[in-house]
Amino acid sequence: MSSAPLLRATGLRRSFKIGRRSLDVLRGIDLEVAVGETVFLCGASGAGKTTLLYTLAGLERPEAGEVFFEETSVYGIGSARLASLRNARMGFVFQSYFLLPELTALENVLVPAMIGRKIATERGEALLERVGLGDRMQHLPSELSGGEQQRVAIARALINDPSVLFADEPTGNLDSHTGESIIELLLGLGRADRRTIIVVTHDADLARRGDRILHIEDGALAA
Repeated sequence: MSSAPLLRATGLRRSFKIGRRSLDVLRGIDLEVAVGETVFLCGASGAGKTTLLYTLAGLERPEAGEVFFEETSVYGIGSARLASLRNARMGFVFQSYFLLPELTALENVLVPAMIGRKIATERGEALLERVGLGDRMQHLPSELSGGEQQRVAIARALINDPSVLFADEPTGNLDSHTGESIIELLLGLGRADRRTIIVVTHDADLARRGDRILHIEDGALAA
């Protein structure tokens, strides 16, 4: 692995207002993630794991602290550059698949490339083959099962060949058997391409398949 971490966070703090009360969700989190490493973020509901993932991915600005991606300050480069960075260097998979219903599986996969003004049809087709949907490319999301839709979402996340893949409860809407196959797919694709993967999950059994587990309790990383 590279000596420099792909992702580094220092002193991350984030809170939310609930009525007159302030709830600390991230309380001074420091962490590093190496190139090619698969890290699972685990914790109880409300522990702060999704907020941490979104903060690392440039989707939620912290109240204090810094996030560095490939030694670039994520929140110090301006919104336009950050959007470009996320599109080109990061991939995202969510619990809800967020596929556009009027587009085919292949067209959904190509959306991030189109945003970056790239023509990537052949790569999109190859990715759908890799996730086992070579015969479903022209199907609409409504014609696909939940597991198939999540496979489309994974292919979409990989279309721009990102350095890191962020996944927020990617098995949350799936049965246990399908969820296990999705995690195996993610891990296999990550290891084959030496891609960094950061996954939020509540499933401890799935988390054990990664390189490292980070437990979050009350907004802090457990020792």
